[in-house]
Amino acid sequence: MGRVIRSQRKGAGSIFTARTHRRKGAAKLRAIDYSERNGYVRGLVKEIIHDPGRGAPLAKIQFRDPYRFKTNTELFIATEGMYTGQFVFCGKTAQLVVGNTLPVGQMPEGTIISNIEERPGDRGSLARASGNSATVIGHNVDEGVTRIKLPSGNKKVLKSSCRATIGIVAGGGRTDKPLLKAGRAFFKHRAKRNSWPRTRGVAMNPVDHVHGGGNHQHIGKASTVSRSAVPGQKVGLIAARRTGLLRGTKKLKD
Repeated sequence: MGRVIRSQRKGAGSIFTARTHRRKGAAKLRAIDYSERNGYVRGLVKEIIHDPGRGAPLAKIQFRDPYRFKTNTELFIATEGMYTGQFVFCGKTAQLVVGNTLPVGQMPEGTIISNIEERPGDRGSLARASGNSATVIGHNVDEGVTRIKLPSGNKKVLKSSCRATIGIVAGGGRTDKPLLKAGRAFFKHRAKRNSWPRTRGVAMNPVDHVHGGGNHQHIGKASTVSRSAVPGQKVGLIAARRTGLLRGTKKLKD
């Protein structure tokens, strides 16, 4: 019987959990309320900050509480062009300006958006990574749905009441600069989690990995593995529908 392999040990957490100690908090849109559903609410960008382990910068935005005499500070994902001292508006009647947040049903076709809600009120879950954005493709007013094109190129249908921020996420082009040396990769992953350096399975012994052993570094069996495989076997291309390079062009239906 072989050892408990790395993918099994990751499930238990322990040394593989994310390093969240210095993180600034969850980046979310405002909790939906009456003022956003029917009008708009104004916020002030107080600060743009770096969040360890995240490529995109965050913006601290101050809103006046609609019910009590106080201010609420929200953490938004900063859009490109956002600056401190800027006023941003959230709500159904907000203007179509970069940095503002409004329902996708209120946006014209071709609008570039980010930090999109998948379901109304979930406070943003799509197109949130640095430099990412989605595009509004069209609306079906009768059914109350909107089609968007995601950063992956896939098209998705959302309820028109789902909110999104106008503009692309700041921090784009981050992956264009090469890391060049191991030290930079070390510090990059130190802020995220224990996932680097990563030893290849074929470089291990048979006791440590399914792909280990042999006189040459080769897998020696199919790299695809079934969805129902036991945890110690489940490495490689799990439940792959197809393998190899994608050849030709894919026709996307509008």
